[in-house]
Amino acid sequence: MIAFTVYGEPVAQGRPRASTQGGFVRMYDPKKSKDYKDYVRLAAAEHAPDALLEGPLGMVLTVYRSTPKSFSKRKAALAEFGEIRPISKPDVDNYLKGVKDALKGIIWKDDSQVVEVFAQKRYSARPRIEVKIKQYSQL
Repeated sequence: MIAFTVYGEPVAQGRPRASTQGGFVRMYDPKKSKDYKDYVRLAAAEHAPDALLEGPLGMVLTVYRSTPKSFSKRKAALAEFGEIRPISKPDVDNYLKGVKDALKGIIWKDDSQVVEVFAQKRYSARPRIEVKIKQYSQL
């Protein structure tokens, strides 16, 4: 199993942007998403296997967003213990998309290898994303 943590405020995958160059449409990542993917790659590189993982993979992603400053001390404590969860945007799958894209070529060959996912959003005084990757044996 490979496990690592990406510290700092999590950034969800943004909508692709488009521009025209020479009469052709070019799609690209928003700067904030691109920068965060680079940061995830950097954190993951320290835990990268000698050879890229092949075959089916499972992934657990826990996104810890900053506890809102508007929360009372009591509400912030409940949020820290997981009693109150973030239900506002961005969606948890947008965080997942960004992390999966970032790990291509660092941990695995392609993110299509991920066959099982558990993802959740929580609040914390220390924002971060925790990633766990499990390799399944293919008979």
